[in-house]
Amino acid sequence: MLGKTTSAKTILITGGSRRVGAEIARLMHATGANLMIHYRSSAEEARALQDELNAVRENSVALIQADLLDTPVLPSLVSQTVATFGRLDVLINNASSFYPTPVGAIGEKDWVDLMGSNLKAPMFLSQAAAPELKKRHGCIVNITDIHADRPMKNYLVYSVAKAGLVGLTKSLARELAPNVRVNGVAPGPIMWPEDNPDFDEVTRQRIVSHTMLKRAGTPSDIARAVRFFIEDAPFVSGQILAVDGGRSAKL
Repeated sequence: MLGKTTSAKTILITGGSRRVGAEIARLMHATGANLMIHYRSSAEEARALQDELNAVRENSVALIQADLLDTPVLPSLVSQTVATFGRLDVLINNASSFYPTPVGAIGEKDWVDLMGSNLKAPMFLSQAAAPELKKRHGCIVNITDIHADRPMKNYLVYSVAKAGLVGLTKSLARELAPNVRVNGVAPGPIMWPEDNPDFDEVTRQRIVSHTMLKRAGTPSDIARAVRFFIEDAPFVSGQILAVDGGRSAKL
């Protein structure tokens, strides 16, 4: 069993090896948590992050590789976390596919991928984690999107999937109460998508101009919101916190 501090929280985070997921992992590790970091294909980044954090606190971070679209393997993420650290206190459903699906060009593969990563996997992983989370009076934090409420043009399936994740968050909060809290963080303009021509400089500036704060956010803004739900919100459940510089209120 890796974790030496039995009182420390253990957190399972999906897609935690890079970008926003890695920032969440770093911040929660700084609170004293042990981490099981899931990745799909970013093995190099995952190992680098593991080495970085284990250099700070030995044996506090483990890795698990899985394709979240393979539903039968999802319970093993929970069981391996418990086998490694002896407990599971928090599940962070962060992993997400994101790309355009304009009407007329939507294929079943797009539906399976976007709905699978953004909605189906969080549901089945939460179901698998629920018994352990109940033991610890733990919590689930889902990374949603402001476009769950205001769909993005040409991103139909993604927007629908994130809307479903918002519904899942609120439904799970009711189903798992009173022992498990479930909340969501809805990012706005935080990190621009990689290799996506839809977000050129002009588009980015237009998006930023629609925020009340007139700037993009940072991954640490999302990480701090996640930490709030985990550490400082014992009487909060079923809520979605928009971290978007006020963009959703202005749209």
